[in-house]
Amino acid sequence: MKKYFDVLRQCSLFDNIADENLVPMLGCLGAVVRNFTKKENILSEGEAARYIGIVLTGSAGIEQTDYFGNRSIVASVYPSELFGETFACAGVEAMPVDVVANEESQIMFIDCSRITQSCSNACSFHQQMIYNLMKVVATKNLILHRKIEVTSKRSTREKLMAFLLLQAKRNNSNSFEIAYDRQGLADYLAVDRSGLSAEISKLRKEGVIRSRKNRFELLK
Repeated sequence: MKKYFDVLRQCSLFDNIADENLVPMLGCLGAVVRNFTKKENILSEGEAARYIGIVLTGSAGIEQTDYFGNRSIVASVYPSELFGETFACAGVEAMPVDVVANEESQIMFIDCSRITQSCSNACSFHQQMIYNLMKVVATKNLILHRKIEVTSKRSTREKLMAFLLLQAKRNNSNSFEIAYDRQGLADYLAVDRSGLSAEISKLRKEGVIRSRKNRFELLK
């Protein structure tokens, strides 16, 4: 497990936990690491919502598919980031989303109940981890609120511009890269890909943006 320490130190779940406690802590929590290939399901809709996942290498997408098979990207997860914690903490019986590897990835799994319920050893880190977990869940709620602000806009153009303005603010720059290709961005914004491409072309012609693949620059 020591080879993952650099990533785990950046993970919010392990804030204020000393390095010397990481190995015994991971053992107490029963942490396991699994490898996934690109496009492989890490967690599937309908599975028991018990586990918190931590991306060690690679990346993953949290996806929701409707009755007709239309995919919507809820979020993307990168090294040191968590997924599944909201569902596990809420005690829902089954996962309402799929978590899919965007590339070859290594994922650490921790049973949520091993964090929220103190073990017989009365490990000192449990209280800190519970606090950290609550903070992660609250932060994710804020991120979801920002997405709702974007996707609640009426038109594709309004959704796109709201998304780009948030990215510019997040990067503190009018020039930035986004995590999605065109189809991924369309799925995230819940819009048609051809309509999205048309709006991007219009905005370029109007001198509002410059774009090339997943790099964007806001001009005005």
